[in-house]
Amino acid sequence: MRIEHLAIWVNDLEKMRAFYLDFFHLTSNEKYYNPKKEFSSYFLTFPSGARIELMHRPEVTGFLNQDKANFGLAHFAVSVGSKEQVDELTDRLRNSGYRIVGEPRTTGDGYYESVISDPEGNLVEITI
Repeated sequence: MRIEHLAIWVNDLEKMRAFYLDFFHLTSNEKYYNPKKEFSSYFLTFPSGARIELMHRPEVTGFLNQDKANFGLAHFAVSVGSKEQVDELTDRLRNSGYRIVGEPRTTGDGYYESVISDPEGNLVEITI
């Protein structure tokens, strides 16, 4: 078994797509749009085959409070291959104005990682 994709509701579909394509070097399908449901989405694909589905519907907004802990998905992690690549991507994100939630470090469970916030507040761990 493997995780096939992770789905994320977003407010700004195009901004989020551009962020993940630019910083994580994913590829994207063509935009899907269902006018009856006013639903649109993109599937973004990693070279490994894992995917992120970005989804938007006008009535799905603001159901998570980013200032408090929430049950459910806490973060997802993206492996970039080396400590140097973790550091480089973290610096690139910082220099582009994105929030660094956790600086690069080796965690108590042995991961080398940083934690960043995407444009809509979803936490992404960048790991080796």
